[in-house]
Amino acid sequence: MPTISMFYGILIMMYFYDDKRHSRPHIHAEYGDESAAIAIEDGAVLAGLLPPAKMKLVQAWIEIHRDELMADWKLAVAGESVFKIDPLR
Repeated sequence: MPTISMFYGILIMMYFYDDKRHSRPHIHAEYGDESAAIAIEDGAVLAGLLPPAKMKLVQAWIEIHRDELMADWKLAVAGESVFKIDPLR
């Protein structure tokens, strides 16, 4: 599972071939011992949780990088290498 970005202690990952369990395009975010799967289209939480302040940061980052995330999603579900995406600054 490649890490595509990291900011404020949050790891953002995208699994290869990960279109079966949640079916919607999504990322995985980890902060400490907590993790969540979050939809790319609308920032909805599909599974798990993060502290509220960290979740807001991730959702803002998704909004800024939605086009890049969708391009990476297409690569990931095809089993191809994904590109790194700039962190939230």
